[in-house]
Amino acid sequence: MAQSMLIIDDDSAVLMSCERIFAEEGFDVEVTSDPKEGLMLASKKKYSVILCDWQMPGLDGLDVVTELETRAPESTVVMISGYPSVGRATEAMKRGAMDYLAKPFTPEEITSTVQKAIHNKLLHEKKALGRFEQMLDKFPVPSMDDKGPKIIAETVAQSIGVAKATSPWISLFVLGVMAGAYVGFGGLFANTVTFDMNPAMGIGLKKLVAGGAFSIGLMLVVIAGGELFTGNNLMVSSVITGKVTWKNVLAKWTLVYVANFFGAILLALLFYFSGLWKTGDNALGEAAIKIANAKVNLSTGEAFVRAVGCNWMVCLAVWMALASRQVIGKIFAIFFPIMGFVAIGFEHCVANMYFIPSAIFLTDWAGLAPHGVDLSNLTWGAFVINNLIPVTIGNTIGGVVFVGLGYWGAYLRPPKVTPAA
Repeated sequence: MAQSMLIIDDDSAVLMSCERIFAEEGFDVEVTSDPKEGLMLASKKKYSVILCDWQMPGLDGLDVVTELETRAPESTVVMISGYPSVGRATEAMKRGAMDYLAKPFTPEEITSTVQKAIHNKLLHEKKALGRFEQMLDKFPVPSMDDKGPKIIAETVAQSIGVAKATSPWISLFVLGVMAGAYVGFGGLFANTVTFDMNPAMGIGLKKLVAGGAFSIGLMLVVIAGGELFTGNNLMVSSVITGKVTWKNVLAKWTLVYVANFFGAILLALLFYFSGLWKTGDNALGEAAIKIANAKVNLSTGEAFVRAVGCNWMVCLAVWMALASRQVIGKIFAIFFPIMGFVAIGFEHCVANMYFIPSAIFLTDWAGLAPHGVDLSNLTWGAFVINNLIPVTIGNTIGGVVFVGLGYWGAYLRPPKVTPAA
């Protein structure tokens, strides 16, 4: 018999995604954006699980939880919120909630939280239920062990890729703008901590420091939440396994790519108007110009090949972050591959959406020009033709072929059927 679920949230995107996720998990799902209607439904029908937002018009989520403890004491209540705090979470647990989860969340995270909440509810009702052992087998505690490559491949293909492909356009665009800015933060941080390093320390060490600083960009994307074009290349496995269509994936890639560009430009403008480029008697700004100028003067072949290697490593960083269920594990999983690709000198299209425009702003608007540097190629046209196009193509091939299709072939490819003799 299917378990029932009630979702109370004033965010229509959350209602739609959670309804789809738990319908696929076998739940009989009802949704409402009105907390008062939710309380009325909970009074009339017994729900196995109730998901409730913290902040809604009309009634506070904590008040709803308090009412549910009276009206639906048999239900497992889980709180979700885009504005979580330890104090409110603790108060919600005191009032009867079994668990809570911060938005945005992945399908795997919300299903895992619900399973854990059901398990906790069963523990609390062990004596009254009298059937604890049987129910515990049905809803095991989610493992906190790191996931192996095969589990990651299945998760990416069956859950994460599908969720991204079916997410609302506005949500993807906003998260894409954020991701573009986050990568820009990484570029700004890397440039800021290395622009005046003593030359005697060597180029290799300077690149290593820059790579370590730059890794904060992908950490923000993965942990804080964002949609990055290069990481989303992993969605190819969802297409190959037949979960989504190429048309849908290409449309979402395009949307996120444009959003990443907006976010990166936003950070480049922030850098310019902040005046931070004047640091060290304009040395920071001149260092930014030299980095961008080197990028637009790469040959098409060099830019392309460097981009392939870059997104191979970036997608591996995302892949390994998915292996960890703990934030600290995700940080270490991201840190080393990203530090590596920057130290090696690979090219990332979204990072270049920040690096090169910020340098163009400095040369065109501030008239900044490092002595003895030929800036004839530091133009919008050269940025797009010499760098952005070949780097985007190379990044796509690096992520799609070497990680997405590579792990699909290793773990998800259907077994070859040998015809009977």
